Amino acid sequence: MDGILPLYKESGMTSNDAVFKCRKIFKTRKVGHSGTLDPNVDGVLPICIGHATKVVNYMMDSGKVYQGEITLGFSTETEDLEGDVIDRKVIKGQIPTTQIDEKMQELTGTMIQIPPMYSAIKVNGRRLYDYARHHEQVKRPERKITVDYFKQIRPTIFDPETGQQRIFFEVGCQKGTYVRTLAVDLGKKLKVPAVMSDLTRLESGGFSLEESISIEKLGKMDEEQLAQVLRPASHALRKYTSYELSDEEWNSIKNGGFLIPKNMYCQKKEVPDDKLVLFYENRVRCLYYYNASKKRYQPEQMIDLV
Repeated sequence: MDGILPLYKESGMTSNDAVFKCRKIFKTRKVGHSGTLDPNVDGVLPICIGHATKVVNYMMDSGKVYQGEITLGFSTETEDLEGDVIDRKVIKGQIPTTQIDEKMQELTGTMIQIPPMYSAIKVNGRRLYDYARHHEQVKRPERKITVDYFKQIRPTIFDPETGQQRIFFEVGCQKGTYVRTLAVDLGKKLKVPAVMSDLTRLESGGFSLEESISIEKLGKMDEEQLAQVLRPASHALRKYTSYELSDEEWNSIKNGGFLIPKNMYCQKKEVPDDKLVLFYENRVRCLYYYNASKKRYQPEQMIDLV
């Protein structure tokens, strides 16, 4: 079986757990996820199966949407509720909504973010969380991220007894953004410690939470039903122009051939597309990019040549 599965990952399950379970359900080792979702975060986790594993990187490049909760008044070593508390500060009065909105706006656009120590990013061949667990110091790499929007979705709640305040938010962001760190950075701008206290991924890879399917439901499906829930690999390449190959072109392509725009039977454009998703018999076969210096399309990613 080949295709993309919009999986609903439950809280408490790692992304690798999800891959392992899907391998058993779909009876194949060719399974990969499109970007790690922390164990304590639930939501959409697109899973690529079979030939669709060739488009995992394109799935990872898509934007994501999250909803969650930030608690002001304390922070942890992991930036979420999994870690030990490392700082506390009693908030003596409710921080105004307008002030929160203003600081959220400052955290949008393209910026540099330093990822949390408890993350899977590698430095010198080791995961950052491995350094953290062994109490070793290491310089974390700066990453350029893009936050499309960061907003409150319902009124903030202040608890005078605990001296803490809860913010309910939604964020739209691009590849590589750590929402945990965004929560901590918001606290810094508000001059109080902060932690991400709840998070759900609503959208990823062009799939919504409503479309996603749980492991429990998948486990009850027969082979025909499983095939029906998979989306074609072309879903990950939908932003590129599609092109249906002729028999002659397909014979050339499957043997590593190039495409010359002026010779293509239905590609009569003065300015060629940057990339083309090539189909044959209504199945996505590969992604080609335009080499301007050689004036031809050539392979970027081969997907299904069978």
